[in-house]
Amino acid sequence: MEETVKQENFILSGIPAILYGSPSEYVYLFLHGKMGRKEEGEAFAQVVCPKGWQVLSIDLPEHGDRAGEAGFDPWHVVPELRGVLAYAQARWPRVGLRATSLGAWFAMVAFLTEPLDRALFLSPVTDMVGLIEKMMDWAGVSEEALAQAGELPTDFGETLSWRYLQYARAHPVDDWNTPTAILYGETDHLTAPAAMGAFAAHPNRHLTIMPGGAHWFHTPEQLDFLRQWEAKNT
Repeated sequence: MEETVKQENFILSGIPAILYGSPSEYVYLFLHGKMGRKEEGEAFAQVVCPKGWQVLSIDLPEHGDRAGEAGFDPWHVVPELRGVLAYAQARWPRVGLRATSLGAWFAMVAFLTEPLDRALFLSPVTDMVGLIEKMMDWAGVSEEALAQAGELPTDFGETLSWRYLQYARAHPVDDWNTPTAILYGETDHLTAPAAMGAFAAHPNRHLTIMPGGAHWFHTPEQLDFLRQWEAKNT
């Protein structure tokens, strides 16, 4: 049976947050992906708190206790994350990062030049421009049509945004230099194997591929694989 990890719920500059673990000089900032919430950080805390780390997990806009808010986009999230990191850096000498999917892309944009201790990315979006262009192709939307409309809803539940595409083009993450471990599902439908391989081909990045794994790790087998990977890389 897993031991209970100490946790403290609080508000960090208006952001609902949870701090897991006993006082330490080391902390991981935990960022969920789309449709996630800060409580997902508890499972990661079970792995790293016994190793002497704390985990600071927050709700991103439109998620968890912020479900009624707007702003799950980079021009809102990125400045917010920089404020959260400044808080963490003022309190802990060593700050690591554990981020999932879109949360990983937000983090790379926000922390591109920050001296983080290390990072663990689960199913990270590494090529946002390519992902948006892929969704445009799925929806049969041309770049000209999107530029003219500004925003266009799709049949698969996503709203295509010209501003988002332009933002992604203006903020590449190729120069991400934090030592990073990446876990990627073999059948991930959002990030193509070629794009992931290109991103991982860097001296400071190590890629682990789960055979048969998908973008969303949620089955018992996938979660067990994830916990073992986290334990190995922390």
